[in-house]
Amino acid sequence: MLDREFMLLLTSFRRLLRRNATSAVKKMIRKTHPADLAEIFRSFTDLERETIFDYIEDVHYKAELITELDDDIFHELLTNYATEKIKDIIMELPGDDQADVLEKLPDEIEQDVINLLNKKESREIDELLKYSPESAGGLMVPLPFKLHEDSTAREAVETVQSQEDMELVFYVYIVDQDDRLTGVLSLRELLSAKPNDQLKNIMRKELITVKPGTDQEKVARIVSRYDFLAIPVVDEGNHLLGIVTIDDIIDVLREEATEDFLQMAGVGKDREILLKSPGQAVKMRFPWLFATFMGGVIASLIVMQFETLVTKFALLSSFIPIIAGMGGNVGIQSSTIIVRGISTGRINFKKLGKVISRQMFIGLALGLLYGALLTVFSMIFYSGREAIYSLAGITGFSLLMAILIAATVGTVSPLIFDRLKIDPAVATGPIVTTSVDILSVSIYLTTAFLLLMSG
Repeated sequence: MLDREFMLLLTSFRRLLRRNATSAVKKMIRKTHPADLAEIFRSFTDLERETIFDYIEDVHYKAELITELDDDIFHELLTNYATEKIKDIIMELPGDDQADVLEKLPDEIEQDVINLLNKKESREIDELLKYSPESAGGLMVPLPFKLHEDSTAREAVETVQSQEDMELVFYVYIVDQDDRLTGVLSLRELLSAKPNDQLKNIMRKELITVKPGTDQEKVARIVSRYDFLAIPVVDEGNHLLGIVTIDDIIDVLREEATEDFLQMAGVGKDREILLKSPGQAVKMRFPWLFATFMGGVIASLIVMQFETLVTKFALLSSFIPIIAGMGGNVGIQSSTIIVRGISTGRINFKKLGKVISRQMFIGLALGLLYGALLTVFSMIFYSGREAIYSLAGITGFSLLMAILIAATVGTVSPLIFDRLKIDPAVATGPIVTTSVDILSVSIYLTTAFLLLMSG
């Protein structure tokens, strides 16, 4: 939705609410897509959200809206909502979305809603709830449409046409007499087949599947790599349990990218951080900044150890920000590239040597370029100062080393964390910035001491 349209809708809703124009508000709701209304909800006050939500008469519309809402707004609206009404809303959703919504509710409300369902409905939801929400089992649509391998293409088409409620049928999944998945056909392939062809003779038998416990990020990676519109979920016996569809994969990719970005930036992984109160935001961000704070304290202690040197050659202190800053930026650039490579599956620990050597070469090239620039800059702008030629050489060399080390640390750290089963997006940012600051300052002042004081 464009900014202009967003502001127009927001202003219109608020104006109608102030006038108590109930029928006009309801009419406007019906004309607004649930995804657009969910976006507008972020700008509403608590009272405006509750009022608009109560005005929605179409239960199916309400169901689509809650799947689009941010978690904080979702909790705010449904935590005190009537259990019977929550059950009615949930029954309008596909099975996988039903489980997702229930998992967001407090445990006691979740159980009360499940108790209102009939045995078949509660059994299906219980099957999904036993899987992690961030796994293939938690994402999948259960009991997908499937056909027997002995069926003909004509019978298959007639069966597809007779289905009234199917979740995004992109492929026809084919099973044998033991209900094991044996093949797959796209709808295009099915429709172009000869009517009397048996499915087992025209289906594709080279299957790519995932298990219910497969992490959602890996599922998204597989779907992206092969350009699938859906991927089957099977158990250890290769029985078809469900499918993960492209709409869920898009959500996963967006969530994982947002989460990694927030973690790399050191502000936690809560995707709704913009909706938090200032107090909550401070509480979330404080621990992530503590590592950087301690790194700065250690760096300042290192500078203190060279107090005599810095006092005698005061010009040295003016170059500390650029050496530490350039090193930190290069480190973050390198680590961001590696973390992205790990998340997409293009980089792993087996490629350690090749990846490190490549990034070190890039770091060396950048270090030589910027080291030379800093040397020339020092000689031009500080000409006539004491020992300026020695200082220029020291600053240029130190910047070269800082960039080279930063590129190496930024490359190695996420690979090691990934190897240790620690999320590299969480740990890399604080480690890289802190270690690079300490190392770059240490190298700079140690080099200066050896060349200027020992002689």
